[in-house]
Amino acid sequence: MKTRATLLLLVGALLGGTLALAPIGFAERGASADAPRALPWEQARLLAEVLERVQRDFVDDVDEAQLIEGAIRGLVSELDPHSAFLDAEQYREIRISTTGSYSGVGLEVNEVDGHIIVVTPMEGTPAEAAGIQPGDELTAIDGESVVGVGLSETVTRMRGSPGSEVVLDFERGEGEREHLSRALRRTNIAVASVRSQLLEPGFGYLRISQFSATTARDTNRALATLSQTNEGPLNGLVLDLRNNPGGVLEAAADVADAFLESGLIVSADGRVPEARFSMNAHPGDQLDGAPIVVLVNGGTASASEIVAGALKDHERGVVIGKQTYGKGSVQTVMPLSAGRAIKLTTSLYYTPSGASIHERGIEPDIVVSADGSRPLTPTSDVIEDMLRKDDEVLQKGLIHLKGLSRQRASVIATRTDAS
Repeated sequence: MKTRATLLLLVGALLGGTLALAPIGFAERGASADAPRALPWEQARLLAEVLERVQRDFVDDVDEAQLIEGAIRGLVSELDPHSAFLDAEQYREIRISTTGSYSGVGLEVNEVDGHIIVVTPMEGTPAEAAGIQPGDELTAIDGESVVGVGLSETVTRMRGSPGSEVVLDFERGEGEREHLSRALRRTNIAVASVRSQLLEPGFGYLRISQFSATTARDTNRALATLSQTNEGPLNGLVLDLRNNPGGVLEAAADVADAFLESGLIVSADGRVPEARFSMNAHPGDQLDGAPIVVLVNGGTASASEIVAGALKDHERGVVIGKQTYGKGSVQTVMPLSAGRAIKLTTSLYYTPSGASIHERGIEPDIVVSADGSRPLTPTSDVIEDMLRKDDEVLQKGLIHLKGLSRQRASVIATRTDAS
C-alpha cells in the first residue's frame, strides 16, 4: 500500500502542475483563464494503477523517477510528432540551437559507423588554432574513449565552462595512422547559421542552415559584406533554404522583413491569446528591390517555410526547387523544474495569403525535381561544395535570377527615359 500511495502522490503532483499551467496552455478557446477544464480523475486513477503494476510486477526493478518520466514522455509525445518532454540535457541543447552560441572548442563532428569524424574546425576557434583537420578521427576526450558512445554524448563532453581545459585525442591518416593529442581551452563559440559568397559580379549567394537568435543579424551583415565585395549594390540574390529545418520563428520573420517594405509576414492561431499573433514587415528593403530566387526542397521546414511563403505571397521572391516539408505549426518551449522543459505545439501559422502549409508544404514557382548535389546539413554545409556546377537547382536559380535582373534593369531604364 505504501508504494501505491507514493505513486498516487506523484501522479497528483503531476496533475497539480498541469492545473497550474492550465491558463497558459490548456484553457479552451473563449474560456476564462480562471476556469480550467476539469481534471480526468478516472484516467488519473488508471495511470496510477498501471504505474503500480509495472513497478511491482515488471521482470526487472524499475526506478520510480524513470518510470514517471517515461509516463510524461509518452503523454506529451502522443499529442503530435513535434511535442516532446525535454530532460535537462535536451533542454540545454535546444537552448544552444536557438541562442546560436555555446561554450566549447569549435569543432564540427559527425558519427560514421560508431566513429566520431571531424567535419571541420570552425574559423577562429581553439580547434582551428590547434591544427585539427577535417577527416581526423576523435578517439578520446580527457582520456576517455568516445568510440561507440554516440554523437550527442561526445558533443556534450567537449562543451564546458569558458576557460576550462579539455584534452582531445585524434587519429590521422590512412594505414599506419598518426596519433595526436591536443589540450584546448574552451571559449564562447558563435554557431554560424549564415554563409554567403559572390557567385559572380552583381549576384550574391546566401545560405541559411537554421534560424537562431543571431540569424537575422548575421543575414544583414552578410548582405552588407556581399555589397562591399561587389563594390556596389547587388543585382540579385540566391537565398538557399534547402534542408533548413527551421528554428526560432521571430528570427525567420526578421529575415523576411529584411527583404520586404511592408505587409504581413506570418500570422498564427491557437487556443489561448498568447498563441494568436501576427508579424508585419517594417519599411526598408536591404536589396532595394533587386530580385530574389529562393531555393527549397523537401527538407525546407517550419521557420524556413515562413520566409519562403512570405517572399512568395508578396511576389518578392521566386521559389525554385522541390515542394517543401509542410510543418505549419508553432512549438513553445515551457521550462519546468530541475532544468527540464516541455516543447508543446501551441499554434498553427499562416502565410500572408492566409494559407496553412501544414502537411501541405509550399509549391515552388519553378519545380526542379533533382537537388543536383549532396544533401546540405547544418554540420556539413561547406560552401564550396554547395556551389558545385552540378547543382542543378542552383544553376537554374542563377539563370532565372539573371533574367529577372535584366527585366528590372529594362523597366528602370524605360522609367528614366520617360521622365
